[in-house]
Amino acid sequence: MASGCSLSTLFPPQSVLDDALNDAATQEAMEALVFEYLKDMDEREELKMPDFDTGLEWLNTEGPLSFSKELAGKLVLLDFFTYCCINCMHILPDLHHLEQRHSVQDGLVIVGVHSAKFPNEKVLDNVRSAVLRYDIRHPVVNDGDASLWHQLEVSCWPTLVLVGPRGNLLFTLVGEGHRDRLRLFADVSLRYYREKKLLLPHPVGVKLYRDSLPPSILSFPGKLCVDRAGDRLAIADTGHHRILVASSTCQVLHIIGGPESGRRDGSLSEASFNSPQGVAMKGNVIYVADTENHLIRKIDLSEGRVSTLAGLGVQGTDKDGGAMGDEQPISSPWDVALGTAGGAEDNVLWVAMAGTHQIWALFLADGKLPKGSECKAGTCVRWAGSGSEENRNNAYPHKAGFAQPSGLAVAPEEPWGCLFVADSESSTVRTLALKDGAVKLLVGGERDPTNLFAFGDVDGKGVEAKLQHPLGVAWSPQRNLLYVADSYNHKIKVVDPKTKHCSTLAGTGEAGDTVGPDFAVSRFNEPGGICAGPGGNLLYVADTNNHQIKVLDLGSKSVSLFPLVSDCVDSGRANVKAPSKTPKMPRGAVRIDMPPVSASAGQTVVLSLALSLPQGAKLTDEAPSCWALSAEDDEWLLDTQAVTGDITDLSKPLRVAAKLPDVPKKQRASLTLSIWLYFCMAAGTTCTMRAAAFYQPLQLNDNPATDEVACAEMNRASSQMEALICIWRNNTFHNETGRAH
Repeated sequence: MASGCSLSTLFPPQSVLDDALNDAATQEAMEALVFEYLKDMDEREELKMPDFDTGLEWLNTEGPLSFSKELAGKLVLLDFFTYCCINCMHILPDLHHLEQRHSVQDGLVIVGVHSAKFPNEKVLDNVRSAVLRYDIRHPVVNDGDASLWHQLEVSCWPTLVLVGPRGNLLFTLVGEGHRDRLRLFADVSLRYYREKKLLLPHPVGVKLYRDSLPPSILSFPGKLCVDRAGDRLAIADTGHHRILVASSTCQVLHIIGGPESGRRDGSLSEASFNSPQGVAMKGNVIYVADTENHLIRKIDLSEGRVSTLAGLGVQGTDKDGGAMGDEQPISSPWDVALGTAGGAEDNVLWVAMAGTHQIWALFLADGKLPKGSECKAGTCVRWAGSGSEENRNNAYPHKAGFAQPSGLAVAPEEPWGCLFVADSESSTVRTLALKDGAVKLLVGGERDPTNLFAFGDVDGKGVEAKLQHPLGVAWSPQRNLLYVADSYNHKIKVVDPKTKHCSTLAGTGEAGDTVGPDFAVSRFNEPGGICAGPGGNLLYVADTNNHQIKVLDLGSKSVSLFPLVSDCVDSGRANVKAPSKTPKMPRGAVRIDMPPVSASAGQTVVLSLALSLPQGAKLTDEAPSCWALSAEDDEWLLDTQAVTGDITDLSKPLRVAAKLPDVPKKQRASLTLSIWLYFCMAAGTTCTMRAAAFYQPLQLNDNPATDEVACAEMNRASSQMEALICIWRNNTFHNETGRAH
């Protein structure tokens, strides 16, 4: 039975107001209606707000808050949320907009009331991580038992409740998409109570936890992928709003975006993202689910540019699609995967559209959806999911229902022929058939399509298995197994799609950070992303709340860190000095001065060295050979570009590229390419190291260009710069153009 202070008491008078507001013709008329409403509601004592329970855990404050003390004399907006909920994420920009419009001193205080759906979400450390991950800058109370939720009879996430300065209920808004109405209620309420002199300007002791965090190279990494050769990883460094590209030896090669959020196309140093999640990589192109910008982006490493393929930069509500990407609004894309649909290989990008609970297709080339019409390149269209948040399986893809799909993995080969989907809010893994779009359950959940609370941590078969908010899936064609990031159980699980059996592979089930030689004792903290190495022996895991990438060796059953090497910490700009792992240049190293090269703003300088060793020699594994690019006294030249790397293959030239800034700071500058070769003779135990530094002067002009610089001494049509390098043989030196032995 409803208590006197429940929201059900507030609904009837506010419904009358809502109807009147819908009929109002002007902004002034709407403000007048709200003002009159407040006069009536302010006198109603039965709408007195209950206070927070004592003993609750608070975040972003110096201590607990109370309506009778710290919040007295304030207009308080309560946000009832749970951090897994995509709809709750969608209203955070509305709250941020309101915080920028009205300060605590003005009289407005926003308080997040975290009322957990999943058991994992009741843990304070996990709530704290979510507050940091979503950059929430107002007080949050962890109401783990949902006490205030039950007292007010809140029924769904998100729910907003506006409370007056005397602790009286005023308004409520249920769901997302109410920015204008919320602003209207807040603006008029502040004016009304300011005129009545009931607002007080005192602070409430806000203390942001984020201000005490140490810097880190990763912040809540969400997703990752490995290229098909296994040489590079693309990592969505979600909390830093950027994409990192790293070599298989952990060296950061590119940093695109960050550290602040933004929405900008352009060069790798100019581009910006907003909490990116899914990444898919083919060659030198990375596709990105730019989640909070509601965009699909493309990073072309060869061209050094970022562009937008789909989305308008604002949250869309369209659940059908069909327009060209640059005209099609989309909503919170969470993951992407390359696939093939009625056309050339990899002609489509599958998108887990978490915001509308659907799977979409973005055609990169002409193609056709299963049992669908032809689609031109650039078309962005729904493939599966009605848009209702459900766990509904169906032979017809548009009649199926998903619940915040968050992870994708493609298994095109028979007998699988499907897209695996980590459907987080239903705690299931589903399959979407590539031939006809039929949606089926693989593991988790239950048979009632409306029950989104069938979660747990149970190994088993099909519906008997239980997961808790899985966010990632990875397919291994070598093993015919699916690996699942069972995020809220802090585990990595493995599913045999033939038997539908799901079992724990790694993780104890407790949040933690443990690596070592035993899967059974390893620990993770809400891992959000997972991908399989091309050989089928390694799994890479984005251990989100630990701010780490971990590697699972399926052969040795061991877990190790993937320690990224970069001097860049909490910054989108790389330090252009050689990283600490680069050896010092020995005294006997040869310096080779290259002829000056004329270059324009925006051009790319390419240094190419063809290297070889004396007959009978080979590179050593124990001491990896490497290179480093530096710009002493001209650090602005390199910006966010790679500054070092390993030398592992001498069968092709070493190619190092540096894109010049669009606006040069001076007309004369220089780059230095340093190399270190460690090699041993195959016969015998003699090993040595030789080093050389190539000094390249640059003469810069302001005329913009985008092509590659050609060395004046070489064929001007060539885009590579050949250099002199020494021949090391029997400890004597011989000069030879373009090749080193």
